[in-house]
Amino acid sequence: MLPRGWHINQAVRALHAEGVIAYPTEAVWGVGCDPFSESAFKRLLQLKQRPSDKGVILIGGCADHFSFLLDPLDDQAKSKILTATQTPTTWLVPDPEHRVPEWIRGKYTQVAIRVSDHLLVRSLCDKFGGPIVSTSANPAGKPPARSALRIRQYFSNELDYILPGALGGHARPSRIIDLQTGRILRA
Repeated sequence: MLPRGWHINQAVRALHAEGVIAYPTEAVWGVGCDPFSESAFKRLLQLKQRPSDKGVILIGGCADHFSFLLDPLDDQAKSKILTATQTPTTWLVPDPEHRVPEWIRGKYTQVAIRVSDHLLVRSLCDKFGGPIVSTSANPAGKPPARSALRIRQYFSNELDYILPGALGGHARPSRIIDLQTGRILRA
């Protein structure tokens, strides 16, 4: 078996080459790409058969990956995002300077971000140098993949890399909370 570092390097190489990868997250497998590559993002949407107006989550391995969005926030808002919780949490945060491409936001004005505690995701984002797109690994209307086998069944050889690893042990995908209103959009 190849070392984990080798696999992370392969996944990062695919991301830098505007590829689409699959990787395990806290509860389900995700597919992702470089959020600043429009061509990679369009390909991801095509693979998932997902409409472009829905928006996607950006996942990072640490708060520094989102400093460009967190720095303008007040201390209370930052604290909410950075406080560890038992449940993986995605936050909808403002992006008044439009630093995140509109294709990531979809029809929304906010950006969905999650600082992951999954060690493989953290290593992947650290080596990549920032956040990546994180959306469930499934074609529209199908259940999210919970195994690499299901990834291969859904996407055959259409992905540029499948990062081997285990899910993080959570039963459900992350909850989604609007930072400004506190409204829970997904529990």
